[in-house]
Amino acid sequence: MSKFNRMHLVVLDSVGIGAAPDANDFVNAGVPDGASDTLGHISKSVGLNVPNMAKLGLGNIPRETPLKTVPAESNPTGYATKLQEVSLGKDTMTGHWEIMGLNITEPFDTFWNGFPEEILTKIEEFSGRKVIREANKPYSGTAVIEDFGPRQMETGELIIYTSADPVLQIAAHEDIIPLDELYRICEYARSITLERPALLGRIIARPYVGEPGNFTRTSNRRDLAVSPFAPTVLDKLNEAGIDTYAVGKINDIFNGAGINHDMGHNKSNSHGIDNLIKAMTSKDFKHGFSFTNLVDFDALYGHRRDPHGYRDCLHEFDQCLPEIIAAMREDDLLMITADHGNDPTYAGTDHTREYIPFLAYSPSFKGNGLIPVGHFSDISATVAENFGVDKAMIGESFLDKLV
Repeated sequence: MSKFNRMHLVVLDSVGIGAAPDANDFVNAGVPDGASDTLGHISKSVGLNVPNMAKLGLGNIPRETPLKTVPAESNPTGYATKLQEVSLGKDTMTGHWEIMGLNITEPFDTFWNGFPEEILTKIEEFSGRKVIREANKPYSGTAVIEDFGPRQMETGELIIYTSADPVLQIAAHEDIIPLDELYRICEYARSITLERPALLGRIIARPYVGEPGNFTRTSNRRDLAVSPFAPTVLDKLNEAGIDTYAVGKINDIFNGAGINHDMGHNKSNSHGIDNLIKAMTSKDFKHGFSFTNLVDFDALYGHRRDPHGYRDCLHEFDQCLPEIIAAMREDDLLMITADHGNDPTYAGTDHTREYIPFLAYSPSFKGNGLIPVGHFSDISATVAENFGVDKAMIGESFLDKLV
């Protein structure tokens, strides 16, 4: 019998809590990540008021310097810790795959100087559209459509760009390149980037609308990922006949592997929370695991280096937390974490190599406090032990600490 009948894991995408011990091995616009601290710098620079997460123990997580505006609780209602990444990477897929028990020892390929001509030529031949060569480099998703959207509207050329992540992104105005065509081109791009020297984690369709000077990306984004290279705990749950619910881009990140209920993409964090609550309150979800990604922190504010917007987004989530808790059953467990950092006060516009926070709450808890500092994969091992399935490649369960 499971200790918790249902477990709900919510990933606050990019909400890191301080530089990892190996952060200086990773760089951001030429600057080592060793001084990055997403939550710490937001709290220090623009203030942070998250009383509901603080109540669970966010301010109790060990740090060299306490979170400036998030006080420690003398009697928190949950358990807290921070977790370190083992895998070689600081991208979305690496973080999520490790959370589900995999150790990525060979990072995906990245293209700081843009994609090779061979890839662009193949996409041109398949699509019948030219590629704007000047956009072929690491680029902000909003800046690239501001810079090249007017040209695309005139010529119908493709805007292909990348980032520090192992991704190929195609931006397309929905009135110029219809969604079906964009998705078909992305599916082809996926088919030619499945092995080195161009093994990419994701191909991302980035549709947008509007007029020059007023372009807006739409919620019709689509991520085409590779499948995990080994079974994750999601696979093991699914094979055991246990319900696995995906909310947001989780289904894309795992390429559907191990997921038997997909709640669809999120239009926003608030929409994702609505989808999570819809799953939690479903009469069909009686036993199993839900996995939610809320991406706005990262996509809208981290990459755009907007600490005020990032702070407001955290406030919004915190205000929704009581509603999530109200949807829990007595024997549910809620876990809140992240997948990497993206310090909006830091150099560059890319992810930062950080610890991630971990908060746990259940209405059934009799105790509270700190869990020893561990690794991302410990979450998956805890889920596996709870549901009586084998863990994946790595991870040590802390289920016995949650009482």
